Amino acid sequence: MGMHIHAGDDSDPEVMVDINTTPLVDVLLVLLVMLIITIPVQLHSVGIEMPGGNPPPQATPPEVVRIDIAPGGQLLWNGEPLAGRAALEQRLQAAAGQAVQPEIHIRPDRAAKYDAVAAVLAASQRQRLDKIGVVGAEQFAP
Repeated sequence: MGMHIHAGDDSDPEVMVDINTTPLVDVLLVLLVMLIITIPVQLHSVGIEMPGGNPPPQATPPEVVRIDIAPGGQLLWNGEPLAGRAALEQRLQAAAGQAVQPEIHIRPDRAAKYDAVAAVLAASQRQRLDKIGVVGAEQFAP
């Protein structure tokens, strides 16, 4: 603490009591420098060992099953009309039972109702088919 005595005509000198902040700032700067020095250096890259060369080509191309959904809710399995959702469930169950599951490409018509598309997706998921995709999304772009 520092004291400052004001010299003047008054009989009682005025005592100014303020904290000296210079040592406080010095200590804080030293602590800041120590903190910066002790923080580990952050790297922006992660070292990953990638395999070299080209991947081996696939021995056989995957089997593709195309399910079309017409505007009225009619389902087509590779262009062949299905009797209803029960027939779709049977075909999906047969596809899920294969050693190598086929790729399921679902192609809804622009005017098809959402519940028909959701029913096909749900049926595929119930049969635990992993390779499902919705194709033809470019028709929905404005």
